[in-house]
Order: sequence, then C-alpha cells, then structure tokens
Amino acid sequence: MTIDTIFDESGLDPRRSVRAIAYRIWLALRAHCLKRRTRHALLELTDDELRDIGITRTEAHREVRKSFYWD
Repeated sequence: MTIDTIFDESGLDPRRSVRAIAYRIWLALRAHCLKRRTRHALLELTDDELRDIGITRTEAHREVRKSFYWD
C-alpha cells in the first residue's frame, strides 16, 4: 500500500513570503519604538507620579537603559 501526497505549490509565492517577513520586521520595529518611547516617558514623570505607579527614580532609569533586545 502506498500513500500518495499531493504537494500544492500555489502557496509558495516568493513575493508573498518576502512581504510577510518584511511585515513581521515592521511590526517588531514598531513595537520597539513604542517601548522605547514609553520607557523614555518615565524620565519625564515627577517623583510623585513615579511613586503613584509604584516605581522609584532609580528603577525608571534602569528601565530606560534596557537594551534593544530586552522585552
């Protein structure tokens, strides 16, 4: 007994896969920019505002210094 496998090549459009990769890269960069912007916004908060959200000035500086690859 043999099992015949049908391989559909219609889903292998190279332009589509390049477009999907580019889109995922764009999403990652957009997420990074948003994280960076919100982390830097911490430095603009007053000590009272930081205390309201439960972090110290030192923790805010540590958060801003996180690398590109940090979640």
